[in-house]
Amino acid sequence: MCSFRQFFTKSAASLRAHSGKVASSKILMAMPAAVEAMPLKAAAVRAYSSIDSTKLAERTERLLAAKGQSGLSYEDLASSLGVTNTYAAQLLLGQARLSKEGAAKLQEAMPQLSAEDLEAMQNEYPMRSYDDAILKEPNVYRTFEAITHYGESIKSIINEQCGDGIMSAIDFYCDVGTTTGKHGEKRVVITFNGKFLPFIEQSADDNGAKSPRS
Repeated sequence: MCSFRQFFTKSAASLRAHSGKVASSKILMAMPAAVEAMPLKAAAVRAYSSIDSTKLAERTERLLAAKGQSGLSYEDLASSLGVTNTYAAQLLLGQARLSKEGAAKLQEAMPQLSAEDLEAMQNEYPMRSYDDAILKEPNVYRTFEAITHYGESIKSIINEQCGDGIMSAIDFYCDVGTTTGKHGEKRVVITFNGKFLPFIEQSADDNGAKSPRS
């Protein structure tokens, strides 16, 4: 998946290569520059046919503004909603769906939220994804780098302790916190708690779908 900026830049280059018209070529040559000049917020909006990405980005902006006005931290919201702090963040960022019970608690915590936004958070199914450009952000990249660097070791220990399978990222809890090191420094603690999902032997007798070979 690529960002709007990457998409338009690649599209412009492709169209230029196949365009024989000087006027069209000039327009297309200018397209990447125009896209580069777009505000970051607009350029970073993800495009999907099933959701209004601009509307989602605007709602997220309103939710984050309301959070700022309320003075609540994600830890505060997590306590109010009864969820992990990362899940509270996911809700505001449009990456998780708000339950009916959660909506009542969120409205109590941030009464300035509109009924329309709370309704949309409950009724719309999130497009859980990310823009590749986020990996250029140092905090995100370092977390990604740590997981990939230790990935093989993590896999080996999961296999050793649980068997042949994977950790679910759906039946999953993530918490971010801090602790103090022995020299007094603040340290980041990220906890992943996912259900173990074993790989199955694909027994023909257990296959409920009719085989195309039958």
